[in-house]
Amino acid sequence: MNRLISFIAVILLTLSAASAQESKLVYLLPLDDEIGSTTWQHTRRALDEADRAGADIILVHLNTYGGSVLHADSIRTALLHYPKPVIAFVDNNAASAGALIALACDSVYMRTDATMGAVTVVNGSDGSAAPDKYQSYMRAMMRATAESHGKDSLGRWRRDPLIAEAMVDPRVSVPGLIDSTRVLTFTAGEACKWHYADGTAESIDEALNRAGVEEFRIKRFEPTWVDSLMGFFTNPAIQGILIMLIIGGIYFELQTPGMGFPSVVAIMAAVLYFLPMYLTGIASSWLILIFLIGLLLLLLELFVIPGFGIAGIAGIVCIAASILIGLIENFSFEPGRIDTSVVSQALITFVAAVAAAAGVIVFLSSRFAPKGIGIRSELTLCQDIDKGYIGVDTSLASLVGKRATALTDMRPGGKVDVDGNTYDAVSTIGFVESGTGLTVCKFENAQLYVR
Repeated sequence: MNRLISFIAVILLTLSAASAQESKLVYLLPLDDEIGSTTWQHTRRALDEADRAGADIILVHLNTYGGSVLHADSIRTALLHYPKPVIAFVDNNAASAGALIALACDSVYMRTDATMGAVTVVNGSDGSAAPDKYQSYMRAMMRATAESHGKDSLGRWRRDPLIAEAMVDPRVSVPGLIDSTRVLTFTAGEACKWHYADGTAESIDEALNRAGVEEFRIKRFEPTWVDSLMGFFTNPAIQGILIMLIIGGIYFELQTPGMGFPSVVAIMAAVLYFLPMYLTGIASSWLILIFLIGLLLLLLELFVIPGFGIAGIAGIVCIAASILIGLIENFSFEPGRIDTSVVSQALITFVAAVAAAAGVIVFLSSRFAPKGIGIRSELTLCQDIDKGYIGVDTSLASLVGKRATALTDMRPGGKVDVDGNTYDAVSTIGFVESGTGLTVCKFENAQLYVR
C-alpha cells in the first residue's frame, strides 16, 4: 500500500513538473496612458526585466489615444527588435501612436468594441494636421512597420502597407475598404477581416489562449516613482529647459565675480540633465566626462591662460557636444542603423534651447528686466546718477598750457580768465593777487590748477 502511494506521488510530481515546464512566462506591459517619455522609460525597463526574468512572451496591454511620435517610434523600434514573441491586446483604444505600437507587435488581439487607427500627425497646440513633411515621414514609418511582418506562403503581405498608409493620409485609397477622403480607423471586426488583428478577445487570458498559449504565468510590470521621475526629466521639453539653464548659468557666472547663484543654477540643471539619462542607460558616462572637461577648459581659459583662444573654444565645443549627444539615445547608433528621427529631434531640441537661452540672456541683461530678476554683469553695469554716481565734464582738460589772468585774489582758490571765459581755479604757488598773469598747469579731479 505504501509503495502504491509513493508511486502515485511520484507520478503526480512528474506531471506537475512537466506542466510547470510547459507553462509560459508572460511579461505584461501596460501602456494605458499618453505615449511620451514616461511610457518609453517604462517600456525600456520592462523589456530589461523581462530578459532577466526569462520571459517567453511580451504582452502589451494597449489603451491609449496616442502621444509623442518620437517616443512611439522608440517603443515601436524596441518591440520590433525584441527577440521573443510580442502580443498586443487592444483594450478599447489604440489610436494614433498607439496604432503604430500595435502594428509593431507580432500579433494583435482586440476587444470586440475596440478601435485602432487615425495615425495622422497633428500639432499639439490646436490638433490640426501637421505639414506634409511630417505626414510623409509617418507614412513611411507605418509602411516600414507593416512590411517588417513579411509575406505569407501565398506571397501576400501579412500587414498590407497600403492600409498602414491609409491610417495616416486621407488621400490614400484602399479599394473595398476606404476612399481617398477619410483617415482610416479600424473596428475590431474590420481589423480582423483585413488581417491587422489576429482575432478578438475580451480579456488578456482569452487573448493568450487565442494566440495558442494555454498554460502561462503572468508577471506584470510595476512602475515606480523613480521611473516616472526619470521619464519626466527625459521629456524633450524639460531637457530643453535644463539646457537653457545650463547655458544661461554658465554665461552669467562668467560675467560676474566670484561663484554665486548662476553657478548653482547651472550645476543643478546639469545634474538633472545628465543623471536621469545615465541611470536609464540613454547616455554613457563618457558624456559626463566630456562635459566636465569642457568646464575645466573654460576655467583654465579664464583664470590661467590669458586671452580667449584654443582652450576656451575647445571647452565650448566639449560642453555643446556632450549636451547634444546626450539627447541622442545609445540604441540610435547600433551597427548598420541610425535612427534619423531621434537625431533630428535632438537637433531641434538643442537649437531651440540655445535660442531660448540667448533670448533669456539678452532680456535679463537689458534695462527691461524686472527689478530683482535682472542680472547685470560687471561689463554692462552703468554708473547711474540716481545711484550716487556723478558725471564729470572733462572738456576743461583742453585748457592746460594756456595763459590765464587772476580776476580775484587767489587764497589759493579764486577765479581766472582764460580766453575771455571765467573759470574757478586753484593756485599751486599759494596766494596770488588779482591781475597776476598765470598759466594753467593741470586739470585734476574736475579742477583747474594755475601757477
